[in-house]
Amino acid sequence: MASGLQGFLWTMLLLFCAIQELGAWAKHTSVEGPGLGQQEDPALLASGRVKRGWVWNQFFVVEEYTGTEPLYVGKIHSDSDEGDGSIKYTISGEGAGTIFLIDEITGDIHATERLDREQKTFYTLRAQARDRQTDQLLEPESEFIIKVQDINDSEPRFLEGPYIGSVAELSPIGTSVMQVMASDADDPTYGSSARVVYSVLEGEQHFTVDSKTGVIRTAVADLDRETQDRYEVVIRATDMAGQLGGLSGSTTVTIVVTDVNDNPPRFPQKMYQFSVVETAPVGTAIGRVKAEDSDIGENTDMTYQVKDEEAVEMFKVTTDSNTQEAVITVQKPLDYESKKVHTVVLEALNKFVDPRFLDLGTFRDQTIVRVSVLDVDEPPEFRPLSDLMEVQEDAHIGSVVGVVTALDPDTANRPVRYAIDRSTDAERIFDIDANTGAIVTGKVLDRETAGWHNITVLAMEADNHSQVSRASLRIRILDVNDNPPELATPYEAAVCEDAKPGQLIQTISVVDRDEPQSGHRFYFTLAPEATNNHHFSLLDIKDNTAAVHTQRVSFNRQEQDVYLLPILVVDSGPPALSSTGTLTIRICGCDSSGAIQSCNSTAYVVSATLSPGALIALLVCILILVVLILLILTLKRHHKSHLTSEDDEDMRDNVIKYNDEGGGEQDTEAYDMSALRSLYDFSEIKGGDGGGIAAEGGLSGNPASELHSLPQWVQSPDLDFSVFRDYICRKVEQADEDQSVPPYDSFQTYAFEGSDSPVPSLSSINTWSSSSEQDFSYLGGWGPRFRQLAALYAGRRAEEEADAS
Repeated sequence: MASGLQGFLWTMLLLFCAIQELGAWAKHTSVEGPGLGQQEDPALLASGRVKRGWVWNQFFVVEEYTGTEPLYVGKIHSDSDEGDGSIKYTISGEGAGTIFLIDEITGDIHATERLDREQKTFYTLRAQARDRQTDQLLEPESEFIIKVQDINDSEPRFLEGPYIGSVAELSPIGTSVMQVMASDADDPTYGSSARVVYSVLEGEQHFTVDSKTGVIRTAVADLDRETQDRYEVVIRATDMAGQLGGLSGSTTVTIVVTDVNDNPPRFPQKMYQFSVVETAPVGTAIGRVKAEDSDIGENTDMTYQVKDEEAVEMFKVTTDSNTQEAVITVQKPLDYESKKVHTVVLEALNKFVDPRFLDLGTFRDQTIVRVSVLDVDEPPEFRPLSDLMEVQEDAHIGSVVGVVTALDPDTANRPVRYAIDRSTDAERIFDIDANTGAIVTGKVLDRETAGWHNITVLAMEADNHSQVSRASLRIRILDVNDNPPELATPYEAAVCEDAKPGQLIQTISVVDRDEPQSGHRFYFTLAPEATNNHHFSLLDIKDNTAAVHTQRVSFNRQEQDVYLLPILVVDSGPPALSSTGTLTIRICGCDSSGAIQSCNSTAYVVSATLSPGALIALLVCILILVVLILLILTLKRHHKSHLTSEDDEDMRDNVIKYNDEGGGEQDTEAYDMSALRSLYDFSEIKGGDGGGIAAEGGLSGNPASELHSLPQWVQSPDLDFSVFRDYICRKVEQADEDQSVPPYDSFQTYAFEGSDSPVPSLSSINTWSSSSEQDFSYLGGWGPRFRQLAALYAGRRAEEEADAS
């Protein structure tokens, strides 16, 4: 029965298409005339010949044809065709020869393939009629179109899925959620194949959809996010306007129910209990409390507040923005002895309230928080404490300055002991009684040295010194009049010789280290020793200053050039103290205008009114003088450095050259031998086996023996020259290390005088025997020139032998 119904539908569809095409063809032929789609040829009309043209049949094909035979599309025919087969019909263009085939004799066109209008809606071809014998065109080539007729073969599709929409909870009925849209690939201009209607397959209890527009709306007004926060709604789209046989497609729409503030905060408990020690500092967190809210997001933001006034003073409540918890902290110091339990009424309320839901009830809740204060061993407390004490600076040692009192706040009320923090009173100016707390002076006070003292008093439990309280105490030293007034400075004044009587010489002021509460008041008068003074007068101006005036007509520097005026200054006490100061007055010579010219030994005082030119000239002279001094010093230093470089020690400079002869045997003053001996540092020569110079030669012995001991030169095979070698090496090292000496090599040649001299050497160097072991009698045989020398040494030897015996 299904196959019969399908054949019936195909037959009806073909009949409907044929009727439409016949109507279109009849209209076309009535408009175009015998040559369909062609204009008349003027040449043919002029010759009287009949116009030949195409004769068209139906040109359409139904898509999705499933028959086994080629589908007949239509027929082309020329009015010159007499049916004898002399005309050959051909087509060209889209699908010609593949999709569309034409019968060359009859002009029938068939479709050989299954067509799909959704892929291609029409095909454009060209038709030709040719003479079969000559292959000449009998008619001009004409273009025609084969349309693909649509059938309902495409179902609606939701191309923009998946769909996700949202709607606020408690929205009224008919609130638009979102819009869905399905697309149908069929021809919207032909039939109802592309007319789509929408309906709800699942979720119709809560949502509806507009059948034409696809707009989804709420169907109920009691959507509650806290009950269900999302819905899966299935929407169906059907073509053929929803009629029987229409195709359909569906999609799932996810609708999220958004939150509104429709739930007030609620405390899970009606009472909370916390405990805190009484010594907890201000700001200590006692505990956290949180009110629950079924909403989400900013709708759960809430604030907390303390409702009772007493608890407001003791505790503070803040909201943790991350957890929305109420944090209860200490706002005022707690005292177990005063109150052991505190009751706090805590209220939570939403920060953002939606006025649309106020009819649902109040959006706040309250709970009770009980805070128990725990007792701890507390240090003593000073009560009452005045941080200021006063004492006179003349108070005796041991005088009471004041008393501090501290009590143990605990129930036990233990005894308290007192002490002073010596880091604040290192000089031990004050002491305190450990039992009574009386503060007394420990040293003599002086307000002028220290007018204030800041000390720290300690109070501790007698049996537990770890419980300590501290109190800062300021002690002001009150002033007493214990310092006499003094002249502000050592005053000196000058007066001209020709001063007139009553001329002001000096104004006197004084200083006093004391600070009386009523202020200073000083009195001035001349000291008793100046009662016979007739030269000067003193006037008390009554403003703590005094003026000194001249009392005589003139003064004479030659008679007296300096006057010492003693002044007595007395303060107002009590008790009144006084001191005597001296005003030095010098008699000076002045010019006619009264400017001082000279005083005492000063011959002339340069006037301060020098002209700028004179000042510049004076500065130039000073500058030139400084430059000359610097130049002289530079030249002198350069010359000195040059001499120093020339005087550097050199081995070659130690050779003494002399070519003068002595004055004979009688001349004992021709040459000073001490100068020659000073060239050698005999102290550097170390005694040893090699030379025996210091030990046996007698160089470090009696100088007289050196003069009379002339040893004979004795050649020794094992002489030790290490002393001289070391000396020379040290000099070479010094020369190498001296940066100022130019680099050169020094080569010294030390030659032997010769062995041909008839007289042996008189040198005592390397002499192995002492003077007492040598015989100088041979000197007598050297001739008259050495007679005195022989007598000298012979006499010396006789004295040594006598001493030895």
